[in-house]
Amino acid sequence: MVFSAPVLVLVLAAVFVGAVLQRLSGTGMGQVLAPILAVVLGAATGVLVANATTTVSALMMLVALRRDVEWSRTLLICGFAVPGAVVGGFVVKQTPAAWLQVIVGAVVLSAILITVAASALGRMPTLRNRWITPLAGFLGGIFNTTAGVSAPVMVVHSRLVDWNQKAFAASMQPVFATMGFSSVLVKSLMSAAGTALPPWWLLPVVVVTVVAGILAGGWLAQRVRLERARSVALTLAGLGGFSALVRGLMSL
Repeated sequence: MVFSAPVLVLVLAAVFVGAVLQRLSGTGMGQVLAPILAVVLGAATGVLVANATTTVSALMMLVALRRDVEWSRTLLICGFAVPGAVVGGFVVKQTPAAWLQVIVGAVVLSAILITVAASALGRMPTLRNRWITPLAGFLGGIFNTTAGVSAPVMVVHSRLVDWNQKAFAASMQPVFATMGFSSVLVKSLMSAAGTALPPWWLLPVVVVTVVAGILAGGWLAQRVRLERARSVALTLAGLGGFSALVRGLMSL
């Protein structure tokens, strides 16, 4: 894949904004990044790059937030996310490019509606069923591999089990790192990421951009309200999801 200057600028801008939002709220990288990269790079390659970037950003944030991670629930989610990633890998491998782009756009837009609805409902009923957490991990693994978006599943899960926000934000970092790495590994082993892979030099450039975004997010955390950051994330994700959906439908 040949990266023109405009494409590279768009990719790095999306990575930077996603990293800032990830630092501000603990989620947002995949939801913003995946639909934008799906439009710029194509669905399979775009989601693959989003998965890899999410892995890097989550590992970096885990270093700072590791003391607040609730490991028992986190490991349960991670354990069931891996088979979910395998199922998602089969979906990506068997789905034509245009339909995959439609799926990415539809999943992102649906995820936004779910996120907004969960916020509007306020406090949700607490569920004690022991399969709620494993199911969330499995579904998150599927959605992350196919569309690069798992945060809404995790947010709804956190509301249903009444997960403390501080512990949830910290615990999502190893979850997102596991999901991202599993997605990249599964799709690479299945050859489900397409043949137009990004050049090798993009990885160190992305890492530097993620670091810059996390640092900027740390600075903004003292100056920007969390609700405003989430609104920006949802707006960008919505625009990206709509663009991916329209582009996919026009390619059918």
